[in-house]
Amino acid sequence: MEGGKKEEAGPSHGGLNVNEEKRKEEDSEEDDEHHQDPVDITTSYVPGPLLSLKDQIENDKEDESLRRWKEKLLGCLESDLNGQMEPEVKFHSVGILSSDFGEINTPLPIKEESKSVLFTLREGSEYRLKLTFSVLHNIVSGLAYTNTVWKAGLQIDQSKGMLGTFAPQREPYIHMLEEEITPSGALARGTYTAKLKFVDDDKRCHLELNYLFEISKGR
Repeated sequence: MEGGKKEEAGPSHGGLNVNEEKRKEEDSEEDDEHHQDPVDITTSYVPGPLLSLKDQIENDKEDESLRRWKEKLLGCLESDLNGQMEPEVKFHSVGILSSDFGEINTPLPIKEESKSVLFTLREGSEYRLKLTFSVLHNIVSGLAYTNTVWKAGLQIDQSKGMLGTFAPQREPYIHMLEEEITPSGALARGTYTAKLKFVDDDKRCHLELNYLFEISKGR
């Protein structure tokens, strides 16, 4: 008979402990579930079919109150809609407002061969561009603009902005762009070329306007 105290069974540090390994595997699986790569919902999003406003109103023709509410919201009547699905933005004029001369409006479109200066501003003066346009056929979403300016063939400025989402209506929209200030100094004076471009969320280009303007010496 061997003497001494009998050791109780405990966790094995050198051999395989089945229960411990199983628990580690379960913990690892649970961690994997919590650390899965995020799903990009934008890649799985499928937009619905584009419907004309005429079809949208037609779908609700049995609900007179809803139909009238849509017509009031859109600012047009069903008789004005022709079933065309693609929205159209028609620009009527571009204007400039400045404390130097007040307001100057130029009808659109401008002849491509025209090389005349659209407007002249003094250095260091504040100004804003004013747009008058109509939306036809359907709602245009996310109408945005980019205004790029060059001097002597070098791009010196580019401004971008969002106009918003617009529905067809009988009266034209009038929209003012952000206020800007012309540069100052002898190097800033002279003639500039610029391109004003309007694109919506669906990458439709509704206007691409090339124009000239001049910065003159201040008072």
